[in-house]
Amino acid sequence: MQLYNTLSAEERAQLIDEAGKERLTLSFYAYAKIEDPKKFRDNLFIAWNALDALGRIYVAHEGINAQMSVPADNFEAFRNTLEEYDFMRGIRLNVAVEQDNHSFLKLTIKVRHKIVADGLNDETFDVTNKGIHLKAQEFNDMLEDPNTIVVDFRNHYESEVGHFEGAITPDVENFRESLPIINEQLQDFKEDKNLLMYCTGGIRCEKASAYFKHQGFKNVYQLEGGIIEYTRQIKEENIESKFIGKNFVFDHRLGERITDDIISQCHQCGKPCDNHTNCANDACHLLFIQCDECKAAMENTCSTECLETIHLPWEEQVAKRKGLQVGNKVFRKGKSEALKYKNSGELSTQTLAKATIAETKDIRQKRKVKKALIGKAEHYYSKSKIAQFLIENNELSVGDKVLISGPTTGEQEITINQIFVDGEFSNTAKVGDQITFELPFRVRLSDKIYKILD
Repeated sequence: MQLYNTLSAEERAQLIDEAGKERLTLSFYAYAKIEDPKKFRDNLFIAWNALDALGRIYVAHEGINAQMSVPADNFEAFRNTLEEYDFMRGIRLNVAVEQDNHSFLKLTIKVRHKIVADGLNDETFDVTNKGIHLKAQEFNDMLEDPNTIVVDFRNHYESEVGHFEGAITPDVENFRESLPIINEQLQDFKEDKNLLMYCTGGIRCEKASAYFKHQGFKNVYQLEGGIIEYTRQIKEENIESKFIGKNFVFDHRLGERITDDIISQCHQCGKPCDNHTNCANDACHLLFIQCDECKAAMENTCSTECLETIHLPWEEQVAKRKGLQVGNKVFRKGKSEALKYKNSGELSTQTLAKATIAETKDIRQKRKVKKALIGKAEHYYSKSKIAQFLIENNELSVGDKVLISGPTTGEQEITINQIFVDGEFSNTAKVGDQITFELPFRVRLSDKIYKILD
């Protein structure tokens, strides 16, 4: 019985494109007592694989945590698979603000010790004894109460690009670091303050709310459904957003814009910017904020060392990291001595000065470019630095200026000096052609290519 993926991410993306059907990006979680997580995992894989559901899911004795991509046509059938379990009947599914058919390209369900690592070894701690859930308007109202302390239970690289006004944003690498820090800071407020908390989708602050109730805090509240559900409610009900900036998300998009405020800066030059990227050096893969200008100059790398590395022959790159842990096994997200303008993001408990927010608003003005959509990226051959695109509209000729754009790639302008159509050199490519050309930066499956008209 198949309990694993048989297709690569590229093959899966191609099938999704060929199907031409809308997919929904969603997330959900549930704390519950699961006696046999391995059997639970296997049953879910069989059911979801049959529905072409993809995503990253963790299951444990304490529950389930899922971020997924589901075909819109199969949404009700997917929901029915959840209804088979008592603890997931009627569960809230947080649907993403921005849909992307390529948000997840594999179905990965892992059994973990806990669905949210908390570093706690207290058998008396009951994770289901949670705080009071608040909807968007209720959350906004409590933010206005001077007796309220609001805490962001996300990591530093998440809160750096967006957070609620006046929130405490701990400079932490992970959730388990934040619990003792906040507990120590707020010891004097157990009895008389409203402790208000939030995270991306609710799963972290749900456990945090139970933890702080266990620690003796009397008035504990949490944002129902996290920032994702808050955003949906403020748009549907025309409520003012007290969240400013971007909501960091854990798929290839790396962020959903909530407001136009840009509250962070490029980690390399200091310009207002909130676009996360990963270093193009596969031995580094550091997550950091990089503006379009630095992306072009540094070729999507975080340091001169990594820039030099990506220009080495592929064999030498492999040799340099032989025997070393690489990639996300060792890197610290957004923290490196090479990043001159990385801020910890830690704020005071006082409300952010509105003047400071105003200074950053609408600063990222770009030159307006007349452009026409030509096609989409299909592959990037990292060893030879060759990009492959499918031409879907218009023609493309040698000498044309193009704009390549995507959530992670940003916006890159280049001039086409040479085109290969189906492997043969050509001066022009037409609709339906599969083209390749040299490109010094990596492209992703979600990237689009436009012809610049002016």
